[in-house]
Amino acid sequence: MTLYTVGHSTRPLDEFLKVLHAHSIQILIDIRAFPVSRRMPHFNRESLEESLAKENIQYVWMKELGGRRKKLRDDSPNVALRNDSFRNYADYMLTPQFQQAAQRVSALAAPTRAAIMCAEKVFFHCHRMLVSDYFALHGSEVLHIQDASPPRPHAVTKEAQLVDGQIIYRGNMLF
Repeated sequence: MTLYTVGHSTRPLDEFLKVLHAHSIQILIDIRAFPVSRRMPHFNRESLEESLAKENIQYVWMKELGGRRKKLRDDSPNVALRNDSFRNYADYMLTPQFQQAAQRVSALAAPTRAAIMCAEKVFFHCHRMLVSDYFALHGSEVLHIQDASPPRPHAVTKEAQLVDGQIIYRGNMLF
């Protein structure tokens, strides 16, 4: 399976749609915890869903993959992640809720060209980096879209290890 990632950033809607069309995206899976944007209301869930439908692109909001996770445990195995937000999300990735949502993404993406989306244009500034590690380590090709140019292949974070089907970030401290 190939999975694309994209961030909407502060782009005008028409530019964002051109980027999706340039990569033949058929399903956009929104992995924002809160699918709203005060500064860019065209990226609010309802507006975006309506705009994408006019372009024959299916919209799916997957709250279960949203970022901004709270601390789940004091004994996090993800010791390589110094940033609390990233570590909290990596800990969340160990839960059945995340695993089920990831399976749903796979089911949606396998037969078509799908992209997961959040707000950050650059994937390594947000949880898309961790989600990308998950899919890449589970055998998917993950490609990061920035604009209409060819997408960038995902390079798995070197501290990410697949342990019993789950991703653990061990080793030297990262961001």
